[in-house]
Amino acid sequence: MRLTVDPSFSGGSITAPASKSAMQRYVACALLAEGTCEILNPSYCDDARAAIGMAECLGADISELPGRIIIQGGFKPQCNKLFCGESGLGARVFSVLAALHDDWIELRGEGSILSRPFNMLADTLRPMGVEVISNKDLLPVKIKGPIKGGTAMVDGSVSSQFLSGMLLALPLVQNDSHLIVNNLSSKPYIDLTIQVLHDFGISIDNRDYRSFFINGAQQYKPGTYRVEGDWSGAAFLLVLGAVAGNIEVRGLRPSSSQSDKYIVDLLKRAGADVIVNDYSVKVKKNRLDSFIADISDCPDLAPPLAVLASFCDGKTILTGTGRLKVKESDRGKVLEKELGKMGVKIVNYDNHMEIAGPSEIIGGMCDSHGDHRIAMALVTLAVGAEQKIALSGAEAVNKSYPDFYDHMRRLGISISKL
Repeated sequence: MRLTVDPSFSGGSITAPASKSAMQRYVACALLAEGTCEILNPSYCDDARAAIGMAECLGADISELPGRIIIQGGFKPQCNKLFCGESGLGARVFSVLAALHDDWIELRGEGSILSRPFNMLADTLRPMGVEVISNKDLLPVKIKGPIKGGTAMVDGSVSSQFLSGMLLALPLVQNDSHLIVNNLSSKPYIDLTIQVLHDFGISIDNRDYRSFFINGAQQYKPGTYRVEGDWSGAAFLLVLGAVAGNIEVRGLRPSSSQSDKYIVDLLKRAGADVIVNDYSVKVKKNRLDSFIADISDCPDLAPPLAVLASFCDGKTILTGTGRLKVKESDRGKVLEKELGKMGVKIVNYDNHMEIAGPSEIIGGMCDSHGDHRIAMALVTLAVGAEQKIALSGAEAVNKSYPDFYDHMRRLGISISKL
């Protein structure tokens, strides 16, 4: 799908989309709970849909109602194939849950997930009694359990998502487990996993993120849960307020475990006028200065921060960007290419990025490269362009934020289909 975006803006108030990260964790936990769970404020983005589909294949009975979904849980696999779409979290979490079964289950995906690393699955699960057949450490992969617990090493350098899967599955095995974790990235997402597990009555002993002790034979407790607002998607709206005018984003929890709430600190550091309330954040345009930020624990902030830096006075440096190579696109290179087309002075290095501003945004033709966060970044950047932009691959936002264009229109941005 191709869209045109005209430089325009009026501001206003938007409710943040539901967090796909939290949603997928709640769906997985509800699957493992014997009983009925109600999930309020659900996300229906592509990644969440993939999680719902995999949970149904593994035994959950799911009904979608206005503003909520009902999940009758119980791990009783109904099929031997799971489809994760393009979801990295879904692929890594549900592949581990599949290891709870005593027969072969195959996990397949599509798009960029087919080139994202999966070697950590076999390296960790085999010592716990699981058989794994992979495609040269890529999807598709076949798993046969049951996982037995015990001690295992987990490499967390590429992603914390596989560790989340282990923390979700191991409370159900009979034996206690000890996970020794090396080079863990995105620690706040492990906090989110542990928070959701706690909601379901599961206890995890986290020893400074270096090791985790998990008691076996625990039980997930069904109940009613609300999916919080998504800081990752909201970051683009908050940056828009900082560079263009006045925006309030509702439904954001300042005490959230989501790592991307770091956007508030960085907006303040850049000089934006930011007011944080219990469940909303207001941002007003102000004079903006460059900043230095380590985004090792929140790499998804690279696209909105690159946009923010484009309007800042001076050179902004983003460090800890190495893992952008294994996102939906080689995100560092794509930001350099596509924002560069628009007039942004941006240089991507192996593990850091430099953006010199303020830039003269010229507009023109650009492409999402199938990456939802690249698409959102380009539309956000367009508000300050001299002429309209034409965006190819605009449908990529459906992966995490299907209402993104409608929300941008409500804020006064003119977006039309080509």
